[in-house]
Amino acid sequence: SNSVFVCMPLGDITDGRKIFFWHRPTPGTRKKKEMWSSGGAPSVPALLALSFALALALGAAHPPPIGPLVEAGVIPDVIDAFRPSVAVDVRYGRTVVVDGRNIRPSASAKQPFVRIHGRRRPSCDLYALIMTDPDAPSPNDPWEREWLHWIVVDIPGGFDATKGKELMPYAGPTPPIGVHRYVFVIFCQNETLEGTKAPEARGKFKTRAFAAKNGLGLPVAALYFNATKESTELNKLEYDWSRF
Repeated sequence: SNSVFVCMPLGDITDGRKIFFWHRPTPGTRKKKEMWSSGGAPSVPALLALSFALALALGAAHPPPIGPLVEAGVIPDVIDAFRPSVAVDVRYGRTVVVDGRNIRPSASAKQPFVRIHGRRRPSCDLYALIMTDPDAPSPNDPWEREWLHWIVVDIPGGFDATKGKELMPYAGPTPPIGVHRYVFVIFCQNETLEGTKAPEARGKFKTRAFAAKNGLGLPVAALYFNATKESTELNKLEYDWSRF
């Protein structure tokens, strides 16, 4: 088959290391392509990010499996087991979100770019996006589970989240203690959710309950990243205990 080339910024993905891939331009011929180099071997998260970006460029025929979500406890802490049917691209600037990647709160303070890659069908051409933290306020005592960070509905398939309707404005991660999981969940909408009201509070949000109330069913995609409190005190705590 013909070779495929993917053009993308590699600064944050390769961390200045060498990435190779093989292709077969003609039968019986194998050539090695060097994409960029300064020596060394790329990290596992870098390879995961690159492979996911390549999958998206090639059409995202196979959405990521749910194994990492089960291993991290996202299933069942946030959602039930499901069969992925679309791929979702989430990026904070040039930082690609892949399951289990550590991302600093300062790097995820601004709303990310989110694009849903899927086949548009008459029964599912709109999507809903939910981002929550199931580890609030502490992974050892998550009595505020889940803390809601973002809700966008009526997102057209193949477009980014800015084309949808924002029910809950984005709030960046500011974990007070421990390693927190920040989970993005994508649902297929059978109809517009134009009349849906925003939750009254961010604390004690339930993704399952929201999905059931709005007839969303099981997710069609999900992924998560980890974050811990940074050493600086530049960020405000997201949890206002005086309200409880």
